[in-house]
Amino acid sequence: MWVSLLWLILAILGGWLINFLLFNIVLTHSRLTEKPFASALQKRLYPVMRLLLPMFLLLLLAPAMTIPAGVSLVLRRIFGVVFIGLIAWLLVTLVLSGRDVMLSRYDINVKDNLKARSIHTQVDVLVKILVIIIGLVAVASAMMIFEQIRQVGTSILASAGIIGIIVGFAAQRSIATLLAGLQIAITQPIRINDVVIVEGEWGQIEEIALTYVVVRIWDERRLIVPTSNFLEKPFQNWTRISADMLGTVTFHVDYSLPVDIVRNHLYEILKDNELWDGRVWRLHVVNATEKTVELRALVSAANSGDAWELRCDVREKLLSFLQMNYPQCLPKVRAELQDLRS
Repeated sequence: MWVSLLWLILAILGGWLINFLLFNIVLTHSRLTEKPFASALQKRLYPVMRLLLPMFLLLLLAPAMTIPAGVSLVLRRIFGVVFIGLIAWLLVTLVLSGRDVMLSRYDINVKDNLKARSIHTQVDVLVKILVIIIGLVAVASAMMIFEQIRQVGTSILASAGIIGIIVGFAAQRSIATLLAGLQIAITQPIRINDVVIVEGEWGQIEEIALTYVVVRIWDERRLIVPTSNFLEKPFQNWTRISADMLGTVTFHVDYSLPVDIVRNHLYEILKDNELWDGRVWRLHVVNATEKTVELRALVSAANSGDAWELRCDVREKLLSFLQMNYPQCLPKVRAELQDLRS
């Protein structure tokens, strides 16, 4: 009994010693710590390796321990389940560390972030899938340690035809939603930070999960949309190809307004405006009614947010220009008065 306790203590101390040498000496004084992946691994792996290494040594030294058969069987099963859980934890840690390093190379906060949003979308969805697969494999492996559960599993497999049909009908919608999430990750009709109009709301894609998508509405609300909606229903994606946007500003003015002067003033507004990307600017008379003419200013910006601010700025400055210089050309109602006294 004392020999077994000694082996147990040696396994724990030996695991902690190896962990200390690996993380506190080898990696600390190695050039690998300068690399992002190594530093991320060191930060995430230390807690799991502190438990995994002693458990691994304990399983290796278990045959040398003199423990009663009944107790030994229980301990082997407990240690086996714990070891499988630690291995799953290790694999998830490696996946998350790889995700962090991959995403750190692609900043989505820059203006030209099309590739970065594409990478973020693919990596986030694939990481969720890998974590789920690791969890399922770990649970299945832990169940196989117990003979009673293996017998239940054998019985289930024997009637797999009937159960498969039942599960297929019951989980049809869930499986379709999961496949929709995988299809979105591959085909990418939407990406992280895409500007979309869905369900009549304007917002940005904030999160893409396996079964739902979170859209951050302009007023900070969150719209939760099933992933299948983006494959089955039409929606607008303003940044599918690029973030560049065109914005319009319309005015109704009197027929007497000199359009060329307003057109020249529009350029004066835009040329010093940091929101204008310099690609497009136009001013056209797009409609004429019996009371007014309709002017449309067309301006371009680097993204939807800048386009909105630029439209508001141009609208405000054009309105001020008309009020100060051509107040008589603002829309008015004409009427003829007849002298009925004659």
